[in-house]
Amino acid sequence: MSRTCILSVMISFAVSAGLGPIMIPFLRRLKVGQTVRDDGPQSHLKKSGTPTMGGILILVSILAASIPFLRDRPLMMPILFLTAGFGLIGFLDDYIKVVLHRSMGLSAAEKFSAQVLVTAVFLYYIHHYTDLSLAMRIPFWPGKYLDLGPWNLVLLSFMILGTVNGVNFTDGLDGLAASVTVIIAVFFSVTALGTCTGIEPVTCAVTGALMAFLLFNVHPASVFMGDTGSLALGGFVAATACILQMPLYIAVIGFVYLAEVFSVILQVTYFKCTGGRRLFKMAPLHHHFELCGWSETRIVALFSMVTALMCLFTLLFFP
Repeated sequence: MSRTCILSVMISFAVSAGLGPIMIPFLRRLKVGQTVRDDGPQSHLKKSGTPTMGGILILVSILAASIPFLRDRPLMMPILFLTAGFGLIGFLDDYIKVVLHRSMGLSAAEKFSAQVLVTAVFLYYIHHYTDLSLAMRIPFWPGKYLDLGPWNLVLLSFMILGTVNGVNFTDGLDGLAASVTVIIAVFFSVTALGTCTGIEPVTCAVTGALMAFLLFNVHPASVFMGDTGSLALGGFVAATACILQMPLYIAVIGFVYLAEVFSVILQVTYFKCTGGRRLFKMAPLHHHFELCGWSETRIVALFSMVTALMCLFTLLFFP
């Protein structure tokens, strides 16, 4: 591992670990607490009031560790833009919900419109201001790319929005989204080094930031990342995959995200088609396992192991 990677991990870890004991009590004093839905697992009711918006820690740490290396690595810019852009959307949603006490936060239309706008700016930038091709590597088929011409933009838009919301669905248990995403960040770091794209400082920054965040977010969590963190991490995963021409690989390395999204889609579809019957005990998928009697730590361990195995499998066959 290069010196740059080590520095990036250390800086982001130090910033996140150092700010945590300062920011968490501050959020608690502001009463920026999580509101737990009554129709969720009953075991989650005791989490009501736990400070949220901890994603600010993650974002600040990533930016602090990445910006010093930005000058000579222009491909980091679009990754930081999409990460911060989606993080800002999540921050506004969290702020409206927990500070202004509007329970719904941003409306679905407002949130979707903002996400589409950020995605469009990102794709416009990489298409017009970088030398990157929008063609996508086909998983496990060395040297082969999927190139749909102008339709690449449509597919990439769908992939970005799906990934971001997949990470958002995954953020439902203590440490789950952070544990899964830190493994994917390590995978991206290894891939970036192997392909010499120069984006490893930001992938390593995410790794360090999440390692430190887990100090406060593992069960029982003293802070939640909120939409500020989950949307930012979704933006990071989607942007990095695009820069590495690996958006199709998200279905493999981000299998957990995909499973969470599809569990919700299947649950809603099955519910409507059968007149009220449920395919899962509760969706997203991690809640189904909870209601089957699994502990939060066991579910987080399982989903993390699945992600690690998927990443190792991908590296084994990566061209």
